[in-house]
Amino acid sequence: MSFLRFLMLLSLVVWLGGIIFLAFVEAPTAFTPGLLPTRHMAGSIVGHSLDLLHYMAIASGIVFLIASMLLSRLSTGDARPLAARHLLIVLMLMLTVISQFAISPKMHALRAEVGVIDNVPLDNPLRHEFDRLHVWSEKFEEAILLLGLVAIYTTAQALK
Repeated sequence: MSFLRFLMLLSLVVWLGGIIFLAFVEAPTAFTPGLLPTRHMAGSIVGHSLDLLHYMAIASGIVFLIASMLLSRLSTGDARPLAARHLLIVLMLMLTVISQFAISPKMHALRAEVGVIDNVPLDNPLRHEFDRLHVWSEKFEEAILLLGLVAIYTTAQALK
């Protein structure tokens, strides 16, 4: 059972650690003026990293749910109703899947269509759409991070 607890905690650490690293280390570093030749290159790196992070997150969420439900079954001998932490993880997974398979592909397509997004005038409808999707992408990641922090807390409480 301690291995199941380990898997639960590891999956949350990987998921949230990845978000924290991307948001607070990689993205600000990539967009540091003069570090990379262009902002377009920085956006490509961060966008690719976000895609990889989403796949890690989906795997982490699945591992968490399986380990947590197995732990619940082994602890009680029967399947308990879903705990709050399960619902939080499902919501985080839903947001991640929407971001990965709805928002990100549209952003990638727009970047491919217009080329360097910074060269597109702000009043251009394609630039407006890209900026709108970028805001949604950031909001989704922020929500996932906050939900994840609550999930860590509820998981820690349940594993006492």
